[in-house]
Amino acid sequence: MSRIGKLPITIPENVDINYSNSEITVKGKFGILQTQIPDPIGIQQDKSILKVSLKNEARNLRSLHGLYRTLINNMIIGVSEQFQITLILKGVGYRAVIQGKEIILNLGYSHPVKINIPDNISIEVVQNTTINLKSCDKEKLGLFASNLRAWRRPEPYKGKGILYKDEQIIRKAGKAGK
Repeated sequence: MSRIGKLPITIPENVDINYSNSEITVKGKFGILQTQIPDPIGIQQDKSILKVSLKNEARNLRSLHGLYRTLINNMIIGVSEQFQITLILKGVGYRAVIQGKEIILNLGYSHPVKINIPDNISIEVVQNTTINLKSCDKEKLGLFASNLRAWRRPEPYKGKGILYKDEQIIRKAGKAGK
C-alpha cells in the first residue's frame, strides 16, 4: 500500500465533489476541475474526508494509488485556494506587458515574443519584470510557466534569463576565472 495513497484528504467547506462512472468532478470558488479515474481505484467520502483506495493490490496499481490521491488533492486545493507561480525577468531591457489575451515579452531578441494566455490562467505583471501566474489547475499552470521560461533559460555566467522566484543560479567564473 502506498504511503501517500493511504493518507486521507480533508475537504474544505466550499468544495463540492461528485464521483460517478470513473470520473471525479471538483467544484469550488475558483473553478471546476474534472479527471478520469481508473477502475481499480475506489473513492470513499465521509462528510469532510475523502479516502482513495485500491480494489486490487497488483504491483503496477500501487503507484497509481499515490498518484491519483495526489491529483485529487491538488484539484481540491486548486479550486479552493488557487496555485501561484512567480517568474522574474533578469537582464538589461527584459520586460513583460499584457495586451488583451496575450503577454508580450522583450527578452533581448530582435522582435518581441507574443504568447497567448490560456483561459484558465490569470497573469499579473508587476514593475515590468515580475510575472505572477495564478490558476486552479496546477498541471497547466506549471506547463505554461515552463513554456514562458523556455524563451530565456537562466544562464550561469551573468545570471540573466527568466527565473522562478527564490531560484538560485550557480554561477560560473568566465574566462578570467582560470
